[in-house]
Amino acid sequence: MAVITVNGELREYEDGTCLETVAGDVQGQKEDRILLAVMNGKLRELSKKIKDGASVSFLTGRDKPGIQTYHRSVELLFFKAFCDVAGREHAGRAVVQCSLGNGLYIKLKEGIRASDQMAAKIKERMEELVALKLPIKKRNVNTDEAVELFGRRGMKDKEKLFYYRRVSRVNIYCLDGYEDYYFGYMVPDTGYLTAFDLLHYEDGLLLMLPDQSDPGHVPEFQEDRKKLFAVMKETDEWGEKLHAGCVGELNEQIADGKCRDLILIQEALQEKKIGEIAEAIVADRSKKFVMIAGPSSSGKTTFARRLSIQLRAQGMIPHPISVDDYFVDREHTPRDQDGNYNFEALECIDLDTFNRDMNALLEGKTIELPRFNFKTGKREYKGEYLTMGPSDILVIEGIHCLNDRMSEHLPKENKFKIYISALTQLNVDEHNRIPTTDGRLLRRMVRDARTRGNSAQETIRMWPSVRKGEEENIFPFQEEADVMFNSSLIYELAVLKQYAEPLLFSIPRDSREYVEAKRLLKFLDYFLGVDSSEVPMNSLIREFIGGSCFQV
Repeated sequence: MAVITVNGELREYEDGTCLETVAGDVQGQKEDRILLAVMNGKLRELSKKIKDGASVSFLTGRDKPGIQTYHRSVELLFFKAFCDVAGREHAGRAVVQCSLGNGLYIKLKEGIRASDQMAAKIKERMEELVALKLPIKKRNVNTDEAVELFGRRGMKDKEKLFYYRRVSRVNIYCLDGYEDYYFGYMVPDTGYLTAFDLLHYEDGLLLMLPDQSDPGHVPEFQEDRKKLFAVMKETDEWGEKLHAGCVGELNEQIADGKCRDLILIQEALQEKKIGEIAEAIVADRSKKFVMIAGPSSSGKTTFARRLSIQLRAQGMIPHPISVDDYFVDREHTPRDQDGNYNFEALECIDLDTFNRDMNALLEGKTIELPRFNFKTGKREYKGEYLTMGPSDILVIEGIHCLNDRMSEHLPKENKFKIYISALTQLNVDEHNRIPTTDGRLLRRMVRDARTRGNSAQETIRMWPSVRKGEEENIFPFQEEADVMFNSSLIYELAVLKQYAEPLLFSIPRDSREYVEAKRLLKFLDYFLGVDSSEVPMNSLIREFIGGSCFQV
């Protein structure tokens, strides 16, 4: 017999009992279905057997590892159903391209056409597989065997991925004869996968998935994401042109000594895009306020500097304005439900003073610019004056810049809005996407350790709060932008790797943040490292690793 502790309670089971059995016994204590276990501080699939003396707890879709497990399992379900409907000869023609709201956009390659009828047939097959409650089996194979297996099946992306892997073994998942590789854990069987939807969207398919806040239901797709989708498609095209759409292709270029050219071409593409944005601003001389917003670690500061240089090249005189300098004094800062300062609330900004100052500049008046002292929590004035002439333009940066409430007293015709985010164009392989949030989290972790003395553990701990603020204050307004800019660099994770890994290894194994740290370490292990000396001094990634000519 095995005695284990489950949520602080001692329980006795037969040796060899699976965690799924234990989960069934305590399911009544959870609001949502149990999807994953934590045994002795480590994530474990429910198919794993218990160990005598182990401490066990369970995760649902309301926990980040739980919802990731659910999403991953639905992806496997989709690709199995796609093969059943389209035919195994088309197995490699469906590619996860990007996330779009609560959905995953799946691009179909040449030779197969998306339609409403196709989406309906695949969804019907997915539902049939769910009803059958088929087991999702895992087998562990030698890495060389995985390379040979996926090469034989025409999955070149996975063949290249494992060719550069240093680990000796690989886990492969099997669903009713269909085998694939996935980065992470799976649910025990298809019966768990009751919440999903599949739509025909543009020239592909949209696999709709539940959110962590409500894991049992799929939210309706918001159609107003055309601008974001267009940027993501453009980004994907960049990856194809650079022959680095997946990690295996990137590693191949690094190993072949082609990374320097890849870096230079990627940087040139970004500079060209910034130049085009500057031209669009200058073309309309009524624009006096360039409003830049984006989520954490999107590179807003460096982007604003580079855009200002391009505006100067167009004959304009740009002046940077940080909305943070219009913060209310600390004692007037609103607090969240836990009583902590909510620095991301719109009410943190002295809206009346900001609007009054900007309108005065528009009218040709002279104002004294404030500077917020974050140490004292006070706004200060130190004799910095500004008057705008015909060629002057304000480059205003802040998380609320796309929200018209922040600048409600400024004429709309004088505003040019830019949304910037790091929309990762690189996938692990064609069925495993790299979440945009992972790239931004690693950026922030490296920057905060370098400039603020924050540990990786602190950064991971505060990240859910940061993400919550973004969902409330930034993402709802992204389609209000006149243009969108993707600050992600196709090579950046290979550079960040050398900075992030030591920080992640420093996180104590008995801490709550270690599970996330371990996941990120396993993820970074896919990449061959790149020496940061190859990165130009004006690169956006320099904002995070240091060495920027803009001193950010």
